[in-house]
Amino acid sequence: MKIVKAETMIVEIPFHLRGTGVGIMPTAWKSLEFALIRLEDELGNVGWGEGFGYFTVDATKAIIDRLVLPSLIGKTVEDIPAWNRKTQQSLHMFGRYGITIFAISGVDIALWDLAAKRANVPLYQLLGEGRREVIPFYASMVRYGDKGLAVETCQEVMEAGFNSIKLHEVDLDIIEACREAAGPDRNICVDVNCQWSPEFVENNRARIETLNLAWLEEPIYPPEDFNTLNALRHKRLPISGGENWTTAFQFKQAFDMQAVDIVQPSVTKVGGISEFSSIVRLADAAGVSLMPHSPYFGPGFFASLQLAAANPSVHALEYNFVHPEAWLADVEGRRTGDQITVPQEAGLGFFPDMAVLTKYRRA
Repeated sequence: MKIVKAETMIVEIPFHLRGTGVGIMPTAWKSLEFALIRLEDELGNVGWGEGFGYFTVDATKAIIDRLVLPSLIGKTVEDIPAWNRKTQQSLHMFGRYGITIFAISGVDIALWDLAAKRANVPLYQLLGEGRREVIPFYASMVRYGDKGLAVETCQEVMEAGFNSIKLHEVDLDIIEACREAAGPDRNICVDVNCQWSPEFVENNRARIETLNLAWLEEPIYPPEDFNTLNALRHKRLPISGGENWTTAFQFKQAFDMQAVDIVQPSVTKVGGISEFSSIVRLADAAGVSLMPHSPYFGPGFFASLQLAAANPSVHALEYNFVHPEAWLADVEGRRTGDQITVPQEAGLGFFPDMAVLTKYRRA
């Protein structure tokens, strides 16, 4: 396929949030930000992609505009993973991980969207052996740092039909209150975003294990301290990680060191669909469960759906439980409780609401 046109844009949609919005992020997090890529091929097909991420979308857009698109427009791409690897190699001096990979991720997703549209099939039919049409999700709450707000939101999550809940709280008192509110039969997992230490986990292990967590996510800093993560693993405390690892190379290191029980690649951060697909194969070989990171509602969300449909080893996806002022694409219309249907149209199945895009576009 020959890429004849390309455009990047930033869309920012506020969401309603009780509380300060401070906790997971160093400043208030009260909007969904999308770094969108729109590619067009010589046949007039349009492919959409999304590069992470919140608070960094301007930098992601700059890398795409200045370093990725100039070498892509006018070129023919036949092998997307080969294009991805070549692009990573050519840009490695600007950082192997982080913003550079976020940018490549977004363009890679758009290329796969184009490839599936040219083949006139939903993307999952190009990606794997799976053929699921409905994918289970768990609700991912923001960090409230307030027992009352956290418990109230847990109740709201359950009323919305979710049976599994991810907390981002770091205070054990709040986590215990949420477990009590959810009851013993719902899955509860906790992502502390690297805010605990190995000593804290060990000193509080009995208390943490009593919570009967489905997993404890990113318990320590740095998140790629694979040796320490391995030491924290226990059958009563499954350890997860991976949303902040990128490329299959880094994931292989984690698997070789048996760092986690559950792995969570993020398609908009990890290197796109090409790298994500390689990680799925590595995880399957290592016997590690897949619970991908997917708290976004643009092309990255739809790419995650397609990847889950193609790969039975993806057990569930993450649903960012917030209430945006508007929806960039129809996500809620696909949701029934904690189940979301996979689009059957050619490509990702991402069709942006152009009125919403226009209203909330800021760059």
